[in-house]
Parts: sequence; C-alpha cells; structure tokens
Amino acid sequence: MADEIEVDNTHGQPGFDRDAPAAVRVVAGAGDRIALETSDEAYRQMDERRDLAAVTATINPVTGPVYVQGAEPGDALAVTVHEIRLTDHGWSIYLPGVGALARSMGPEMFVRRVPLDDAGVHLTDRITVPAAPMIGCIGVAPAGPAASTVMPSYPTGGNMDLTDARPGATVYLPVEVPGALLSVGDIHAVMARGEASFVAIEAEGTAVVSVDVVKGLRLRAPRIDTGDEIVFVGLGDPVQESIARGYEDAFAFLTGEHGWSAGDAYAVLSACAHSELGGPTGSTTPDPLHPLTPIGAVTLHRLPKALL
Repeated sequence: MADEIEVDNTHGQPGFDRDAPAAVRVVAGAGDRIALETSDEAYRQMDERRDLAAVTATINPVTGPVYVQGAEPGDALAVTVHEIRLTDHGWSIYLPGVGALARSMGPEMFVRRVPLDDAGVHLTDRITVPAAPMIGCIGVAPAGPAASTVMPSYPTGGNMDLTDARPGATVYLPVEVPGALLSVGDIHAVMARGEASFVAIEAEGTAVVSVDVVKGLRLRAPRIDTGDEIVFVGLGDPVQESIARGYEDAFAFLTGEHGWSAGDAYAVLSACAHSELGGPTGSTTPDPLHPLTPIGAVTLHRLPKALL
C-alpha cells in the first residue's frame, strides 16, 4: 500500500472557505490515501471548565482543506472513506438548551469522558456497545461566503451528521470552486441516526480517505453510496420541501443517469425508497440570536442498489 499523506489537526479550520490555503494537494483518481486528523480540544475544555463561554478552542473544526487537482465547478467530488482510527476516549456532551432532550436535561452542562477500547464504547458502567465510527462533518468549499461547520447543512456538505459517512462508503459532493477544497471533521465513535441530542459520542480520530471526480455530475445536494444503498440528502424548509427535494434527486438519478422511464422511477421510489430524518443541523441559516437552533430539515432517501 502506498504511503498515506498525513494532515494533522493543526490544519483545523473554523469553516469551509474558498479562500483557505490548501493543507495538501492531490490529483483526482491517483489513489492517494489522505489521513485527516481531527481534534476534540473543545470537548476537553468543556470537561475542564464546565462553561461553554470559557471554551477557547474552535468548536467543530474541520481539517484541511485538500485541493484536488482535476476538480472543477460542475463536477462531483467522490470521497471514499477507507478507515477511521479512534483514540482511547470520546465525549458525551449536553449543551444547555440544545437538542431534543433540552427540556429533560435542564440548565446544567453535562460532560462524560467515554472510554474507547477493543471491547467497544463504554457508555456507562454497565453498557458497552461496538464502535461504529463515522464522519459527522464533511464538505467542500462553497463559491460564496464561508460555510459554518456547526449549522446548517449545505448543498456542498457540512455538519450533516450522517451515520452513512463511514468506512466503505463514498460521499459525493457538488464542486463549486476549482480544487473542491475538501475538509473533514467531527468524527463520532458511535451515533444514533438523527443525533437527537445534537452531540453524540464525539471522538478525536483520523479519517483515511481517497478522492476522485465525476466530471459534469451537477449535484444539487450530497449523496452517499454505502455499497448497499444510494442515499440522497434532502435540504429544505419546511421538512416537506426537504423530502420533496430528496425524492426529486432520486428520481433524476433513475431517469437521467440510468435511463429509466418516469413511470418506472415513480413506481419503484414509491415502493422501495425509504425516507428518514437526517442530522439535526437544519438546512437554513439559524437566527443569529439562536445560533444552535436549527431551521428547516435534513432528510435522507434510501434507494437499494440491488434495484439498479
């Protein structure tokens, strides 16, 4: 196996930015393995200080960007996740007022350091579950202003918090700037779909990926090939618009990219494409007075590859 190109977490960025200098340059399709190390410094400070206002580290930084020679606006960047290496601990964090359990958890911050080892993820003294590492925040630079790594999610990716962005999967992202400028962060050791708490078992780690380009594949939102399914990401406000956009992209995939008739695509999607809520970060820029309150919805629409 070829040597990995290591990008450590000193290259952490607070956003997806077309003006950010490249941490590394690779050639699309060359097969280079890029090892991107993420950071949990913000969670360590939360544990030490128990006060979000006292945290000085960037929250949810992404490592990069990776300039991909051959990626041009109008293409899709194909990011294959080969491996995610975890460290020896993760974090379960409750931020007051954030997430579906805010009313239940109340006004006090909760921080738990969660051991990670060969036995799995030690959630409590009694409950250990297998690790299922995934990338919470993955995206490329938008053509416009820098995109947040916290919320919302964007057509170019971002903090989507999708369990499908895991080893063995390929994430497809719309390219808007030359070189794409890929960045990765927010690794989780394990996460329930939807991440209702807003913060799952966060963990520092290293994501090993390779990149290729699909020329002229003008995606309007990310999609993921898990090996068994094609997952289409819907972004919209209200949730019904997000659902419609995700299904429209699945329909266009079948009719435009695979030559199916409209009737065949309609019948199969109606019968076999399952939908669900995605991550909690929303699809529209939050109110500045409530920066951790999501607006709109991220939805997922799953098409079994066995039907293609």
